[in-house]
Amino acid sequence: MREWSDEELERYSRHIILEDVGIEGQEKIINGKVLVIGAGGLGSPIAFYLAAAGVGEIGIVDGDVVDISNLQRQIIHFSSDVGIPKVESAKQKMTAINPHVKVNTYHTMISADNVLDIIKPYDFVIDGTDNFATKFLINDACILADKPYSHGGILRFSGQTMTIKPRVSACYACVFNAPPPAGVVPTCSTAGILGAVAGMLGAIQAAEALKFITGVGTPLYNTLLSFEAKNMAFRSVKFAKNPKCRVCGGSGITHLQDYEQAVCEVKHDKNS
Repeated sequence: MREWSDEELERYSRHIILEDVGIEGQEKIINGKVLVIGAGGLGSPIAFYLAAAGVGEIGIVDGDVVDISNLQRQIIHFSSDVGIPKVESAKQKMTAINPHVKVNTYHTMISADNVLDIIKPYDFVIDGTDNFATKFLINDACILADKPYSHGGILRFSGQTMTIKPRVSACYACVFNAPPPAGVVPTCSTAGILGAVAGMLGAIQAAEALKFITGVGTPLYNTLLSFEAKNMAFRSVKFAKNPKCRVCGGSGITHLQDYEQAVCEVKHDKNS
């Protein structure tokens, strides 16, 4: 058991008094290492909540800079940050809310050439990206590297998420198989996104990471959780692991590839 300062005990007191978390659970959080890929609409609330919770080491990956159009939903960035790399802007806010956390920044885009090296040091990976190409690449890399991760996608008023544990649960490709052709799916820049929807889904993904680290509750394995914010309808769909999945089934993948880019998806049931 580590030595706790009075400041830490007070800072994390609301976790510590939780019967299912306690001092042991908070110690697991402090020893945890989580990678957030994307410092945008989803990555903003995810990074904030992980830092506030005291996750000891947080990596954040994004190759973009802050644009004024981001500020409607990317709450970790402020007006004064326009033009600054998103990872640096995010790190400033994360260490401001909790100086105890270590934040590693990667000002780069994820690719087949770098993703395995980037995810290697972390216990859990969170996909906060806005395009199919990167989502499928993250899934492939996490399956290949045996890294559990949270998938998230948002569009307009809708969001979806599922948590993947290699060799245990269905993976992203079990459910969606392959990216759609470029240009078929609308983008957040053309179809729009309600800013608060990003916050709703990001908070859920952060909770999934904390659940995994502490061992509390049941992660969204084999479950796609989706919601429609217009009427606040939530829906959970169960999926089985596909034994013929091109990524995690049979002999599985042996190498990574970059996919053709298509942006910001969500799978939405017409009847919901």
